[in-house]
Amino acid sequence: MLHLKTKQTSHFNMTTKFRLYFFFPVFCCFIFFQTYLSASRFEGICSNPVLVLSDNLDHKSEAGERRSNVCLLKASKPFDPHTFIVHAIANIICVVVFGHRFSSEDESFSKLIKAIYFVIYFQATIWGRMYDAFPWLMHYFPGPHQEVFAFNAFMHSLVMNEVQNHEREKAGNPQDLIDFYLAQIEKTKDDPTSTFNKDNMVQTVVDLLLGGTETTSTTLLWALLYMVKYPGIQERVQREIEAALEPSHLISYEDRKKLPYTNAVIHETLRYSNITSVGVPRQCVRNTTLMGFHIKKGTLVLPNLHSVVYDAEHWETPWKFNPNHFLDLDGNFVNKEAFLPFSAGHRVCLGEQMARVELFIFFTNLLRAFTFQLPEGVKEINMEYILGAILQPHPYQLRAIPR
Repeated sequence: MLHLKTKQTSHFNMTTKFRLYFFFPVFCCFIFFQTYLSASRFEGICSNPVLVLSDNLDHKSEAGERRSNVCLLKASKPFDPHTFIVHAIANIICVVVFGHRFSSEDESFSKLIKAIYFVIYFQATIWGRMYDAFPWLMHYFPGPHQEVFAFNAFMHSLVMNEVQNHEREKAGNPQDLIDFYLAQIEKTKDDPTSTFNKDNMVQTVVDLLLGGTETTSTTLLWALLYMVKYPGIQERVQREIEAALEPSHLISYEDRKKLPYTNAVIHETLRYSNITSVGVPRQCVRNTTLMGFHIKKGTLVLPNLHSVVYDAEHWETPWKFNPNHFLDLDGNFVNKEAFLPFSAGHRVCLGEQMARVELFIFFTNLLRAFTFQLPEGVKEINMEYILGAILQPHPYQLRAIPR
């Protein structure tokens, strides 16, 4: 099923001053994935479960805060995992694109987190929809959309400052995405057709921060919520990890082949939570006919992912959390054609591979180190979502019991 929207109302991407970008340099994505997502150093960033839940703090000035968070975890006291996970995911992306992480007390980092949240969730508000319909008019009126413009300018300024720092330091061997992109700009500077330039680089980094932080952290929040809702599934994941991996083994993405049930649980979390029920808008570049419907050039197409991930023709129990959807009769992991959490086509989610690595390593390390339970006395769990551009779980608390 396709939702069609005419070009006259095609003002979607609030992160780019509401302009829709249709092209990212393919080579940039290639070097990004090949360099970081196949490297053990990227996997190592996600590998310490205690530091994941204490915001991956490694700065001496924050030693006291880190000890406090670790003590809270070891005491098995109830806590809200949202802040811990969001900060950890955002900092991982910062390491990949900037080459360094931020202190949780850093004002720029705190503002970046706020900007990411505001820009993403503004799109689903009445103000966001009004801007979609009347951008030429709303641009001159006060309202929260003006704050989106301000946050957008801040994110671009933050990234540009990082770019300028990289230009001054000029590392011999590229260490992060900005290093690689700057090197490619230099290589193609005499090519008039090249799309490698600072504007595209800054926008690519902003899109990675926006697209990678809230989506991955929200999926992890759903995963932990499902584990406390279904303790039997959590226990089976832990047994599989213990049987397949030595306690001292540093978990890598390749280990998913040894952990079919764990991999199935992660995939079912992506399917069942369905945090982006409608895909990113695409524009038809020529007149075409699909299933008997004529679609004109310039028409915006919205993929209805919701209809696919809950299709009873493809899923045995579409409205239940069931990891067996991704297992054959022998317990081997099997992917499904109808599994489309990262959208479909040639332009799927730019950060799909990074998200897959993060989710697997975070989730597996956390369940190897902790058993997650509801606070004492809490019996009911709110499994409904908060409607927005991304479908988030309602705020909740849990206890992390060291294993």
